[in-house]
Amino acid sequence: MSSENPTEHPTEQPTEQPDEQPDERAADDQQRVWDVVVVGAGPAGASAAYAAAVAGRRVLLLEKAELPRYKTCGGGIIGPSRDALPPGFELPLRDRVHAVTFSLDGRFARTRRSRHMLFGLINRPEFDQRLVEAAQKAGAELRTGAAVARVEQHGAAVPDRRTVAVFLNDGETVLARAVVGADGSASRIGAHVGVRLDQVDLGLEAEIPVPDSVAEDWAGRVLIDWGPLPGSYGWVFPKGETLTVGVISARGDGSATKRYLEDFIGRLGLAGFEPSISSGHLTRCRADDSPLSRGRVLVCGDAAGLLEPWTREGISYALRSGRLAGEWAVRIAESHDAVDARRQAQNYTFAIKAGLGVEMSMGRRLLAAFERRPGMVHAAVTGFRPAWTAFARIVRGSTSLAEIVRDHPMARRAMTALDRSRPEAGVGAGAGAGAGAEAGAEAEGGAGGGAGVTSGR
Repeated sequence: MSSENPTEHPTEQPTEQPDEQPDERAADDQQRVWDVVVVGAGPAGASAAYAAAVAGRRVLLLEKAELPRYKTCGGGIIGPSRDALPPGFELPLRDRVHAVTFSLDGRFARTRRSRHMLFGLINRPEFDQRLVEAAQKAGAELRTGAAVARVEQHGAAVPDRRTVAVFLNDGETVLARAVVGADGSASRIGAHVGVRLDQVDLGLEAEIPVPDSVAEDWAGRVLIDWGPLPGSYGWVFPKGETLTVGVISARGDGSATKRYLEDFIGRLGLAGFEPSISSGHLTRCRADDSPLSRGRVLVCGDAAGLLEPWTREGISYALRSGRLAGEWAVRIAESHDAVDARRQAQNYTFAIKAGLGVEMSMGRRLLAAFERRPGMVHAAVTGFRPAWTAFARIVRGSTSLAEIVRDHPMARRAMTALDRSRPEAGVGAGAGAGAGAEAGAEAEGGAGGGAGVTSGR
């Protein structure tokens, strides 16, 4: 059984069964050499462990925390995330989104609705725990409270050139034929590989319990607010009796980002409710030429800097890159020399760049345009039906922005126009088009317009 869809990744697929000789396996058993060690049990790590385990390999999944554990994350599960889940995986959905309210720094609000579900919302502790359980059921062994200090591919602790030594903080050394680093955006494994970053953002988030009357107003609908800082935006994601409210912007002015969150919560009428959790997190996007492997070590998910640059969506990137990393780690574990191991690692890199890399490049273009012209982006998604249709199709997973720009001349022209657009004097400078969207919303009925932003009061 394999979770890989051959039509999604045209590169060579690692579906062959292990070719290790009986005496080699016996020697590994005696030395306790794992085929694949995965560092980090988030979505990327659990997906990698699952993929390697279903291939029949001996897999150890290391996690420094105890599970379940909280993670700063909006918790949106879009179509590409659903498609990358293990077969039969049941999503612990807290809500199903059928409507999106867009606003421009609190103004010009408009709600767009869909007869079909756009995406689902989850709490990360539940979701991550289920992914880990799927990996365990596939045969992976989990060890929590296991913090990794470093990895070495040469030295006294490494018995041969086919082995990687993983050093834990408690002094234990774990040996493996291949290692997958999925240990988050401050990854030790990423440092070993040499991951380079060209975008770092600060996300702040509050989990706000609300009364039933407020929760009912938000059920099935999210809010996306294009923020006052370049490239920033805020969100409200309803999850039953709790609203996940957050903002994100470029790192560098944490106080301004904090003010944005405080103002955002105040505008929504939620300042009177005490958050159960307030947290922050740095997201990091890789540079185009950043490595994804070194020797027998691969990185995926946040550890590799893989996420969508504009929205900073990372769950689908974690699931998809984790699955690929697990599958190619199996091939690396089977490699008997450095040349073959390097070839398999390069195949993993090619697979990432051909899929997620293309999507990231388009996301960078859209982020650059959004930083210059947030009002134009707002006007398009709220007042131009093809733009809303494209948004809906992307979040459902039926297409991607890169595919739309590639296949549709109008989309290519629009993207080129955004690439060439001059910066606005401020967020409000792009509001002329937004005002038109507001007027259109009022013509359709107030419930879809400004009321959408204040429905949490």
